[in-house]
Amino acid sequence: MRGEFVDLGTARVYYYAAGTRGAGEPVLLLHGFPTSSYLWSGVVPLVPTGHRVIVPDLLGFGRSDLPHPGRIDSDLTVSGHADRIVQLLDALKVDRACIAGQGIGAAVALAVALRHPDRVTGLCLVSPVTAVTWPSREAMLARAITILAPGLPSSWLLGFVRRALRRGSADPARLDRSADHYLHPFRAANGRSVLLAHLRALAARATTPPIRSTPAIPTAIVWGDRDPVLSIAAAHELRALIPHATLDVVTGGHYAPEESPEQVAAALTRLLVATDSE
Repeated sequence: MRGEFVDLGTARVYYYAAGTRGAGEPVLLLHGFPTSSYLWSGVVPLVPTGHRVIVPDLLGFGRSDLPHPGRIDSDLTVSGHADRIVQLLDALKVDRACIAGQGIGAAVALAVALRHPDRVTGLCLVSPVTAVTWPSREAMLARAITILAPGLPSSWLLGFVRRALRRGSADPARLDRSADHYLHPFRAANGRSVLLAHLRALAARATTPPIRSTPAIPTAIVWGDRDPVLSIAAAHELRALIPHATLDVVTGGHYAPEESPEQVAAALTRLLVATDSE
């Protein structure tokens, strides 16, 4: 396993690579809010051999750069993340990949597939945060925090995000152990502004192009059976909008790649077997 930074012109993005090169297409794993590439650490060793695995930190998360203060909001939209992921694939000379994403990362994966279907061999959408699935109450809460933030100390804001991690998990103690990894960049000088920009993106309900226009790319939807953020009804609604998709309900909450890595890896493996055979 090795990690490095890639300069995309306006910012540096960190990624690490694992797995083995072979006949299988590369696999790209995207995290959501407020996590980082660390979310997938339990899944990576379980990806079948013959696949190169690429796990980046999205801009403003993990080890990747914090965006310039003047460009924070535009840089942290789903569209902005999707553009950078395509740039990263270009820099790594990856023409096509199977893309898995959790939460906002799944919305980014979907956006890449909608814009560049020829670059995506398969999609694995884990508890995807999209305009279809994102509850209005969660969007309202994120919006309220951004409005109240000027009067709130940074420690309270970080505490709120830590509590949100616990609330989204079926195993809060496990997410507690990971929280320091995830919250580290938001303790930097510009971290508060970046965190608020992430929350504004959530308040916008992760708008993506219409899901009905999704190309016929093999798609696996994965959902935690005890996800307190996104209801299982939303999983079935999304499944109905993507007729070629499968739905796997796994044990756990909103952060299934960390909570249930074996089950998420099994769903991803089935998808890879299906795409490799085409």
